[in-house]
Amino acid sequence: MNPQLTPDRNLSLEAVRATEAAALAAAKFMGGGDERATDQAATAAMHQALNTFTIDGTVRIGEGASGDAGQLFVGEKVGTGEGVKADVAAVPLEGKSIIARGGYNALSVLATAEDGGFLTVPDIYMEKIAVGPGVPEGAIDLDNEPADNLKALADAKGVRISDLMVVMLDRPRHNQLLAKVRDAGARVRLIMDGDVSGVIASGLPGNAVDVYLGIGGAQQGVLAAAALRCFGARMQGRLIVRNGDDAAKIRETGIEDPTHKYSAEDMARGNVTFAATGVSEGPMLKGVRLSPGGAITHSMVMRSRTGTFRFIEGHHDFTRIDG
Repeated sequence: MNPQLTPDRNLSLEAVRATEAAALAAAKFMGGGDERATDQAATAAMHQALNTFTIDGTVRIGEGASGDAGQLFVGEKVGTGEGVKADVAAVPLEGKSIIARGGYNALSVLATAEDGGFLTVPDIYMEKIAVGPGVPEGAIDLDNEPADNLKALADAKGVRISDLMVVMLDRPRHNQLLAKVRDAGARVRLIMDGDVSGVIASGLPGNAVDVYLGIGGAQQGVLAAAALRCFGARMQGRLIVRNGDDAAKIRETGIEDPTHKYSAEDMARGNVTFAATGVSEGPMLKGVRLSPGGAITHSMVMRSRTGTFRFIEGHHDFTRIDG
Protein backbone atom coordinates (compact mmCIF):
# COMPACT_ATOMS: atom_id res chain seq x y z
CA MET A 1 0.00 0.00 0.00
CA ASN A 2 1.17 3.48 -0.85
CA PRO A 3 2.56 5.04 2.37
CA GLN A 4 0.89 8.31 1.36
CA LEU A 5 -2.51 6.60 1.75
CA THR A 6 -1.95 5.40 5.30
CA PRO A 7 -2.23 7.20 8.66
CA ASP A 8 1.14 8.88 9.20
CA ARG A 9 3.15 9.87 12.20
CA ASN A 10 1.16 13.06 12.74
CA LEU A 11 -1.88 10.94 13.56
CA SER A 12 -0.12 9.45 16.56
CA LEU A 13 0.11 12.86 18.22
CA GLU A 14 -3.49 13.59 17.25
CA ALA A 15 -4.49 10.34 18.96
CA VAL A 16 -2.85 11.51 22.18
CA ARG A 17 -4.90 14.69 22.08
CA ALA A 18 -8.06 12.57 21.97
CA THR A 19 -7.06 10.30 24.86
CA GLU A 20 -5.92 13.30 26.91
CA ALA A 21 -9.29 14.99 26.37
CA ALA A 22 -11.19 11.88 27.47
CA ALA A 23 -8.92 11.35 30.49
CA LEU A 24 -9.29 14.97 31.64
CA ALA A 25 -13.08 14.74 31.35
CA ALA A 26 -13.24 11.45 33.27
CA ALA A 27 -10.85 12.52 36.02
CA LYS A 28 -13.27 15.19 37.19
CA PHE A 29 -15.64 12.39 38.29
CA MET A 30 -13.02 10.52 40.37
CA GLY A 31 -14.68 8.72 43.26
CA GLY A 32 -18.09 10.21 42.53
CA GLY A 33 -19.85 6.86 42.21
CA ASP A 34 -21.56 7.64 38.88
CA GLU A 35 -20.26 5.26 36.20
CA ARG A 36 -22.67 6.46 33.53
CA ALA A 37 -21.87 10.17 33.86
CA THR A 38 -18.14 9.41 33.89
CA ASP A 39 -18.31 7.32 30.73
CA GLN A 40 -20.52 9.84 28.93
CA ALA A 41 -18.12 12.69 29.71
CA ALA A 42 -15.11 10.74 28.45
CA THR A 43 -16.94 9.63 25.31
CA ALA A 44 -18.14 13.14 24.46
CA ALA A 45 -14.63 14.56 24.91
CA MET A 46 -12.98 11.93 22.73
CA HIS A 47 -15.70 12.24 20.09
CA GLN A 48 -15.20 15.99 19.88
CA ALA A 49 -11.42 15.60 19.55
CA LEU A 50 -11.71 12.87 16.91
CA ASN A 51 -13.87 15.04 14.70
CA THR A 52 -11.01 17.53 14.34
CA PHE A 53 -8.72 14.86 12.86
CA THR A 54 -7.97 15.25 9.15
CA ILE A 55 -9.04 11.69 8.35
CA ASP A 56 -11.94 9.87 6.75
CA GLY A 57 -12.41 7.62 9.76
CA THR A 58 -14.81 4.81 10.60
CA VAL A 59 -15.33 3.53 14.13
CA ARG A 60 -14.74 -0.24 14.18
CA ILE A 61 -14.47 -0.70 17.95
CA GLY A 62 -16.49 1.72 20.02
CA GLU A 63 -19.25 2.27 22.54
CA GLY A 64 -21.74 -0.15 20.96
CA ALA A 65 -24.05 -0.57 17.99
CA SER A 66 -25.59 2.48 16.32
CA GLY A 67 -28.89 2.01 18.13
CA ASP A 68 -27.28 1.53 21.52
CA ALA A 69 -24.71 4.34 21.64
CA GLY A 70 -25.15 8.02 20.91
CA GLN A 71 -21.48 8.67 20.07
CA LEU A 72 -18.57 6.54 18.89
CA PHE A 73 -20.91 3.76 17.81
CA VAL A 74 -19.60 1.08 15.48
CA GLY A 75 -19.82 2.30 11.90
CA GLU A 76 -19.91 6.01 12.79
CA LYS A 77 -17.89 8.27 10.54
CA VAL A 78 -15.40 10.46 12.42
CA GLY A 79 -12.85 13.04 11.40
CA THR A 80 -13.20 15.86 8.90
CA GLY A 81 -13.85 13.46 6.03
CA GLU A 82 -10.64 14.56 4.33
CA GLY A 83 -7.26 12.85 4.28
CA VAL A 84 -6.59 9.15 4.65
CA LYS A 85 -9.22 6.49 5.23
CA ALA A 86 -8.69 4.94 8.64
CA ASP A 87 -10.21 2.45 11.03
CA VAL A 88 -10.70 3.75 14.57
CA ALA A 89 -10.85 1.66 17.75
CA ALA A 90 -11.84 3.69 20.79
CA VAL A 91 -12.32 3.00 24.48
CA PRO A 92 -12.74 6.49 25.93
CA LEU A 93 -12.66 5.07 29.43
CA GLU A 94 -11.42 1.61 30.30
CA GLY A 95 -12.47 1.28 33.90
CA LYS A 96 -15.56 3.40 34.46
CA SER A 97 -16.19 1.43 37.66
CA ILE A 98 -12.60 2.20 38.69
CA ILE A 99 -13.19 5.93 38.44
CA ALA A 100 -16.58 5.69 40.11
CA ARG A 101 -15.02 4.11 43.19
CA GLY A 102 -11.80 6.17 43.05
CA GLY A 103 -9.60 3.20 42.15
CA TYR A 104 -6.39 2.56 40.25
CA ASN A 105 -5.34 1.91 36.66
CA ALA A 106 -8.11 3.47 34.55
CA LEU A 107 -7.10 4.46 31.01
CA SER A 108 -8.36 6.25 27.95
CA VAL A 109 -7.34 4.34 24.81
CA LEU A 110 -7.46 5.01 21.05
CA ALA A 111 -5.98 3.11 18.11
CA THR A 112 -6.06 3.73 14.36
CA ALA A 113 -5.24 1.46 11.46
CA GLU A 114 -5.37 1.47 7.71
CA ASP A 115 -8.85 1.16 6.25
CA GLY A 116 -10.01 -2.40 6.98
CA GLY A 117 -7.13 -3.04 9.39
CA PHE A 118 -9.11 -3.93 12.52
CA LEU A 119 -10.82 -7.28 12.92
CA THR A 120 -14.56 -6.82 13.43
CA VAL A 121 -15.62 -8.74 16.51
CA PRO A 122 -18.86 -8.70 18.49
CA ASP A 123 -19.17 -7.43 22.05
CA ILE A 124 -18.61 -10.83 23.67
CA TYR A 125 -15.77 -12.52 25.55
CA MET A 126 -12.40 -13.59 24.21
CA GLU A 127 -9.84 -16.01 25.63
CA LYS A 128 -6.36 -14.42 25.52
CA ILE A 129 -2.70 -15.10 26.04
CA ALA A 130 -0.07 -12.40 25.45
CA VAL A 131 3.69 -12.23 25.91
CA GLY A 132 6.41 -9.72 25.14
CA PRO A 133 8.82 -9.44 22.20
CA GLY A 134 11.57 -11.99 21.68
CA VAL A 135 9.42 -15.05 22.36
CA PRO A 136 9.69 -17.51 19.43
CA GLU A 137 6.64 -18.07 17.26
CA GLY A 138 4.70 -21.12 18.41
CA ALA A 139 6.13 -21.07 21.93
CA ILE A 140 2.72 -20.24 23.40
CA ASP A 141 -0.69 -21.52 22.37
CA LEU A 142 -4.19 -21.26 23.80
CA ASP A 143 -4.59 -25.02 23.39
CA ASN A 144 -1.57 -25.77 25.59
CA GLU A 145 -1.86 -26.33 29.31
CA PRO A 146 -0.82 -23.27 31.35
CA ALA A 147 2.16 -25.18 32.76
CA ASP A 148 3.40 -25.93 29.22
CA ASN A 149 3.04 -22.31 28.12
CA LEU A 150 4.84 -21.10 31.22
CA LYS A 151 7.65 -23.63 30.76
CA ALA A 152 8.11 -22.56 27.12
CA LEU A 153 8.10 -18.90 28.10
CA ALA A 154 10.60 -19.45 30.91
CA ASP A 155 12.90 -21.35 28.52
CA ALA A 156 12.65 -18.56 25.93
CA LYS A 157 13.57 -15.97 28.56
CA GLY A 158 16.27 -18.10 30.17
CA VAL A 159 14.62 -17.94 33.60
CA ARG A 160 12.72 -20.24 35.96
CA ILE A 161 8.93 -20.47 35.96
CA SER A 162 9.02 -19.07 39.48
CA ASP A 163 10.58 -15.90 38.05
CA LEU A 164 7.62 -15.26 35.74
CA MET A 165 4.88 -12.76 36.58
CA VAL A 166 1.39 -13.60 35.28
CA VAL A 167 -1.35 -10.97 35.15
CA MET A 168 -5.00 -12.04 35.26
CA LEU A 169 -8.33 -10.39 35.90
CA ASP A 170 -9.64 -11.25 39.36
CA ARG A 171 -12.80 -13.07 38.29
CA PRO A 172 -14.52 -16.29 39.44
CA ARG A 173 -14.32 -17.58 35.85
CA HIS A 174 -10.54 -17.77 36.26
CA ASN A 175 -10.49 -19.92 39.40
CA GLN A 176 -9.42 -23.10 37.60
CA LEU A 177 -6.87 -21.29 35.44
CA LEU A 178 -5.46 -19.49 38.47
CA ALA A 179 -5.01 -22.77 40.32
CA LYS A 180 -3.09 -24.24 37.37
CA VAL A 181 -0.83 -21.19 37.14
CA ARG A 182 -0.06 -21.38 40.85
CA ASP A 183 0.56 -25.12 40.65
CA ALA A 184 3.08 -24.46 37.88
CA GLY A 185 4.98 -22.18 40.25
CA ALA A 186 4.58 -18.78 38.57
CA ARG A 187 3.93 -15.55 40.44
CA VAL A 188 0.52 -13.93 39.92
CA ARG A 189 -0.81 -10.38 39.94
CA LEU A 190 -4.61 -10.19 40.01
CA ILE A 191 -6.18 -6.99 38.74
CA MET A 192 -9.74 -5.84 39.43
CA ASP A 193 -10.26 -4.19 36.04
CA GLY A 194 -8.20 -3.04 33.08
CA ASP A 195 -8.20 -5.81 30.48
CA VAL A 196 -6.44 -3.67 27.86
CA SER A 197 -3.77 -2.41 30.24
CA GLY A 198 -3.14 -5.95 31.50
CA VAL A 199 -2.42 -7.24 28.01
CA ILE A 200 -0.28 -4.21 27.15
CA ALA A 201 1.77 -4.71 30.33
CA SER A 202 2.79 -8.16 29.09
CA GLY A 203 4.26 -6.69 25.91
CA LEU A 204 5.86 -3.50 27.23
CA PRO A 205 9.65 -3.94 27.01
CA GLY A 206 11.34 -3.82 30.41
CA ASN A 207 8.07 -4.20 32.31
CA ALA A 208 7.74 -6.59 35.26
CA VAL A 209 4.88 -8.54 33.66
CA ASP A 210 5.75 -11.57 31.53
CA VAL A 211 2.40 -12.94 30.39
CA TYR A 212 -1.29 -12.11 30.40
CA LEU A 213 -3.77 -14.97 30.66
CA GLY A 214 -7.52 -15.23 30.82
CA ILE A 215 -10.87 -14.19 29.43
CA GLY A 216 -11.87 -10.59 28.80
CA GLY A 217 -13.71 -8.47 26.24
CA ALA A 218 -13.21 -9.37 22.57
CA GLN A 219 -13.22 -5.74 21.44
CA GLN A 220 -10.68 -4.87 24.14
CA GLY A 221 -8.61 -7.74 22.73
CA VAL A 222 -8.45 -6.05 19.34
CA LEU A 223 -7.37 -2.77 20.94
CA ALA A 224 -4.67 -4.53 22.96
CA ALA A 225 -3.49 -6.34 19.82
CA ALA A 226 -2.91 -2.93 18.20
CA ALA A 227 -0.55 -2.01 21.03
CA LEU A 228 1.26 -5.35 20.93
CA ARG A 229 1.82 -4.94 17.19
CA CYS A 230 3.79 -1.80 17.98
CA PHE A 231 5.95 -3.68 20.50
CA GLY A 232 6.53 -6.70 18.26
CA ALA A 233 4.94 -8.81 21.00
CA ARG A 234 2.85 -11.97 20.58
CA MET A 235 -0.79 -12.65 21.34
CA GLN A 236 -3.48 -15.21 20.64
CA GLY A 237 -7.18 -14.63 21.06
CA ARG A 238 -10.21 -16.87 20.57
CA LEU A 239 -13.86 -15.92 20.88
CA ILE A 240 -15.88 -17.47 23.70
CA VAL A 241 -19.35 -18.72 22.73
CA ARG A 242 -21.38 -18.97 25.93
CA ASN A 243 -24.87 -19.20 24.46
CA GLY A 244 -27.06 -18.75 21.42
CA ASP A 245 -26.91 -14.96 21.66
CA ASP A 246 -23.11 -15.03 21.40
CA ALA A 247 -23.33 -17.39 18.41
CA ALA A 248 -25.79 -15.05 16.70
CA LYS A 249 -23.54 -12.03 17.29
CA ILE A 250 -20.61 -13.89 15.76
CA ARG A 251 -22.64 -14.77 12.67
CA GLU A 252 -23.75 -11.16 12.30
CA THR A 253 -20.13 -10.01 12.09
CA GLY A 254 -19.45 -12.51 9.30
CA ILE A 255 -17.05 -14.72 11.26
CA GLU A 256 -17.41 -18.25 9.93
CA ASP A 257 -15.21 -20.13 12.38
CA PRO A 258 -15.78 -19.06 16.00
CA THR A 259 -13.03 -21.41 17.18
CA HIS A 260 -10.31 -19.69 15.15
CA LYS A 261 -7.22 -18.53 17.06
CA TYR A 262 -6.32 -14.97 16.09
CA SER A 263 -2.82 -13.52 16.31
CA ALA A 264 -2.11 -9.86 17.01
CA GLU A 265 -1.47 -9.45 13.28
CA ASP A 266 -4.87 -10.94 12.46
CA MET A 267 -6.65 -8.49 14.76
CA ALA A 268 -4.73 -5.32 13.88
CA ARG A 269 -3.26 -5.38 10.38
CA GLY A 270 -1.09 -2.94 8.48
CA ASN A 271 0.20 0.32 9.92
CA VAL A 272 -1.22 0.87 13.39
CA THR A 273 -1.09 3.80 15.80
CA PHE A 274 -1.92 3.36 19.48
CA ALA A 275 -2.30 5.94 22.25
CA ALA A 276 -3.30 5.73 25.91
CA THR A 277 -3.59 8.29 28.70
CA GLY A 278 -3.76 7.41 32.37
CA VAL A 279 -6.93 8.57 34.12
CA SER A 280 -6.02 7.19 37.53
CA GLU A 281 -2.63 6.00 38.78
CA GLY A 282 -1.40 2.70 37.38
CA PRO A 283 1.75 0.63 36.86
CA MET A 284 2.31 1.95 33.32
CA LEU A 285 0.91 5.47 33.38
CA LYS A 286 0.39 8.13 36.01
CA GLY A 287 -3.13 9.40 36.51
CA VAL A 288 -4.45 12.87 35.77
CA ARG A 289 -3.24 15.40 38.32
CA LEU A 290 -5.78 18.21 38.56
CA SER A 291 -4.89 21.60 39.99
CA PRO A 292 -6.67 24.96 40.09
CA GLY A 293 -6.84 26.10 36.49
CA GLY A 294 -4.99 23.16 34.95
CA ALA A 295 -3.85 19.54 34.95
CA ILE A 296 -0.97 17.23 34.10
CA THR A 297 -1.50 14.09 32.03
CA HIS A 298 0.76 11.11 31.32
CA SER A 299 0.37 9.25 28.03
CA MET A 300 2.07 6.74 25.78
CA VAL A 301 1.94 6.62 21.99
CA MET A 302 3.22 3.95 19.61
CA ARG A 303 3.54 3.24 15.90
CA SER A 304 3.79 -0.27 14.47
CA ARG A 305 5.65 0.89 11.35
CA THR A 306 8.70 1.97 13.35
CA GLY A 307 8.23 0.17 16.67
CA THR A 308 8.74 3.51 18.38
CA PHE A 309 6.91 4.22 21.61
CA ARG A 310 7.01 7.44 23.60
CA PHE A 311 5.82 8.63 26.97
CA ILE A 312 4.37 12.13 26.92
CA GLU A 313 3.71 14.42 29.87
CA GLY A 314 1.12 17.02 29.01
CA HIS A 315 0.67 20.27 30.95
CA HIS A 316 -2.79 21.74 30.39
CA ASP A 317 -3.76 25.32 31.17
CA PHE A 318 -7.54 25.51 31.40
CA THR A 319 -7.44 29.31 31.38
CA ARG A 320 -6.14 29.24 27.79
CA ILE A 321 -8.24 26.43 26.31
CA ASP A 322 -11.91 25.51 26.29
CA GLY A 323 -13.09 23.08 29.00
